Amino acid sequence: MLPDDVGARQEGSVATLEPYQGVFLVSFGGPEAPEQVVPFLRSVTAGRGIPDDRLAEVGRHYTDRGGRSPINDENRALQAALAAELARRDLDVPVIWGNRHLEPSLVTMLQEGVHRGVRRGVVVLTSAYPSYSGCRQYREDLAAALAALPEEDRPVLDKIPAYAGHPGFVGTMGDLTADSVAEFTGGGGLPPEAIALVFVTHSIPLASDAGSGPPADGGHAYTRWHTAVAQEVTATVTARTGARLRHDVVYCSRSGPPNQPWLEPDISDHLALLAEQGIRAVVVVPLGFLSDHMEVVYDLDTVAGQDAARLGLQFRRVSTVRAHPRFVAGLLDLVQARAARARAGEAHQERPHPEGASKLTEGLRLPDRCAVGCCVNPRNARPAVCGEDS
Repeated sequence: MLPDDVGARQEGSVATLEPYQGVFLVSFGGPEAPEQVVPFLRSVTAGRGIPDDRLAEVGRHYTDRGGRSPINDENRALQAALAAELARRDLDVPVIWGNRHLEPSLVTMLQEGVHRGVRRGVVVLTSAYPSYSGCRQYREDLAAALAALPEEDRPVLDKIPAYAGHPGFVGTMGDLTADSVAEFTGGGGLPPEAIALVFVTHSIPLASDAGSGPPADGGHAYTRWHTAVAQEVTATVTARTGARLRHDVVYCSRSGPPNQPWLEPDISDHLALLAEQGIRAVVVVPLGFLSDHMEVVYDLDTVAGQDAARLGLQFRRVSTVRAHPRFVAGLLDLVQARAARARAGEAHQERPHPEGASKLTEGLRLPDRCAVGCCVNPRNARPAVCGEDS
C-alpha cells in the first residue's frame, strides 16, 4: 500500500507525476473588462431566459469596479505558485488553467494540454467542498469540453477529491484567522466575550445541500464539512491566542427565485443579531472561498463591512488562502498522492486519509472517483468525468 500523502520528493527517490503529464487548474472565471460583464453573466445564467438589461443591472458590482473581477488574477497567481512548487520538487509538468465561464475556457485549456503532450492529466478544482455547484457541475462542464475535441485528442482526466479537510487548507485558514483575532485580543484589548468568529461561505439551495456528497453518507456534506472545518479553525484560534470565541457558520451571495429555500442565515442578518447581543467586534472568515474574488471583495468587504460599521461593530476580514505556500504545498501533496495511487491501481472507492488531519476533520474524505449520485444534478442529469458513473 502506497502512502496517501507522498509530499515532496524523498531523498534518493525519482521525482515523477506519472501517469500524468500535466495539471489542469479549473476555476469559475470572471470578466476582465466592462464589455465582458454581460457575456459572463449570460454564460453563468444560461438557460434561464434572463434579459440582458437585467443582467447589466445585476452586474453593477462588476462595472462599478471597472468591469474586472479579481478572480482571474488570483488564478494566475495560484497557477504560478503551483508551477514553482512543482519545479522545487523536480517535477517537470505544466500547470494549465481554464475556466467554466469566459477565457481561458475549458476547451482552450484542454487544447493547450494536447499541444503540450498531455495524454492523461490531473484536475485541481478551485473549490474545496463537495456540492453540485462546487464539484459535479465542474465535472459536467469538463465532459462537455472533452466532447468538443476530436476523439483522438481527448486526454484522460482524473481529479483530486474535495480537500477542505486537508491540513494544507484548514491549517492555513487556522493560522490566518488566529492572526486576525490577535489584532483584537492583543493590540485591540478586547475581551474574548466581545468578539465573534463569523465563518462565511456561499449559500446554496437546501436541496443541493441535501444531495451533496456520496448518497451512502446521507447527504448534507456541504454543511457538515463547513461545520467541521469551522470547528477546527476555532480550535486553532484558541490554541494560538488562548481566546475561546463564539463561532457561527453563515452564508452570502444568495441567488435564485425568492420562493426557493437556500441556506441561512445571511451574513447581514447575523451581524445585526450579534450587535443586538452585545458583540463589539467580528472576525469574518471566508471559509468557503479560496481567493479574494467578487463574492469576497463585494459581499464581505463592501456589503458586510458597511453593515458592521452601521451596527457599530469592529470588523476584520481574514484573508483567503490564495497562493499561500502551505496551501500550495498541500494541493501538490494531494496531486502527488493521487499520481501514486494511479500508478499502483489503487484509485476508485478508497478514501485516502491525509497525514496530519485532526480528529475534527479526519472524516472529511472522499474517494478518488466520485460515487454514482454524488452531488446530484438538481435539474437534468448530464455526462460527467472523474466519476464511477462516467
